Order: sequence, then C-alpha cells, then structure tokens
Amino acid sequence: MKGWPARLATALAPLLLAGCVSVGIGSDAPAHSHLLLHDATAPAQRRAEPLVAALLIQAQPADAAGDTASIAYSPRPNTFADYQFAQWTERPVRRLPRLLQQRLEARGVAGAVAMLGEPVRADWLLSVAIDTLHHDISLPPGQGRVALTAELFDRRSRTRIARRQFEADVPAASADAPAAAAAMSQALTQVFDRLLPWLETELQQAATAAPK
Repeated sequence: MKGWPARLATALAPLLLAGCVSVGIGSDAPAHSHLLLHDATAPAQRRAEPLVAALLIQAQPADAAGDTASIAYSPRPNTFADYQFAQWTERPVRRLPRLLQQRLEARGVAGAVAMLGEPVRADWLLSVAIDTLHHDISLPPGQGRVALTAELFDRRSRTRIARRQFEADVPAASADAPAAAAAMSQALTQVFDRLLPWLETELQQAATAAPK
C-alpha cells in the first residue's frame, strides 16, 4: 500500500493535464480569448423618413446563455457546457440589444432608438428575448445557433401588437470557440435581416392605425 499514492498520481497525471488544457471539445489553445459577438451586415439603406418618433428596446434573456459571458456549446440535445478558455467580451443580453439599436438607427426606423430606462419618451417598445445562443457540435464542426423572440408593444394602451420568433443556424469552420463565435455572429446577422422587415411592417401598420 505504500506505493499506492505514487501509482495513483502517475495514473491520474494525463487526465489532470488534459483537464488543464481542455476547452470542452479539446481543439482550443489554452490561452484565454475574449470574443466579440457582432453584426456582420453591410450598411443598411436608410429610409426616406422614420416610421415613428421614438422606439425603445428591451432585452430579456429567456435562455440562461444570454445572461452570462460564457460561450456555450452543445454536444447533444439538451446538454450544454461552456468553453473553458474563451468568453464573450460582453454578455449577450447587453451586447445584442446594442447591436440591434445600431441596425435600427442605421435604417432610420425611428427618429430615436434607445434602450428601456434611458431618458427617451416613446410610445413603442420592442422586447427581444434570447431563446438560443450556442455552438451545436452534435455533428462536428457544428453550427452556431441563434433564436430570438421579438414582441412589439404599444406603451400607451399597454397592448402587444405583434410577436414572432426568428432563428438561424450557420455552419462553423471548426469545432472551437473562435469559429463558434464567428458562426453565431453570422447567425445573429441573419436573424436581424429577418427581424427588421417584420418590425417595419408591424410598426407601420400599428402607427397608422393608432389614434392621433
């Protein structure tokens, strides 16, 4: 029994070393990376005039991955883990609405686009819930998956005007965190591409029908 601790340490050494450098899939370098979720769209063609005077945005992390800096991956359905040596520079629940705000401002959807809580008076509120944001590696190298639920509210009557979910999957170039972040950014771009015309249609119809 005297040599048992030494034999155990020898047997566990490869496993401990692997755990030190693992990022969940094993394809990342151990150096810690901070990755940026971004909107990869080209500059939008600006509307001739805004649809409404002001629009507020509220983000809600329906999925836990949206309210953390960790970058999640899924090796099989309903199973998730986080990359060990990589994380978002900013939590998606904060980053995503800012990206959407920039997209809406560039398009000129409203005279002012602000976040809920900022000193801007607006009759219209766009609520965006992050339903899915992860790297699906069930079939490596996997794909970046993003799903959002958007709801448009009339704040004067406190009624919901419209609701719709938008989702996109984009293949990842490799099974690692940087490729996952790039794929999720592309998927987010596609989601915004679909969300914007829906919002413009619903907002125009609601604003036209609203009492003056």
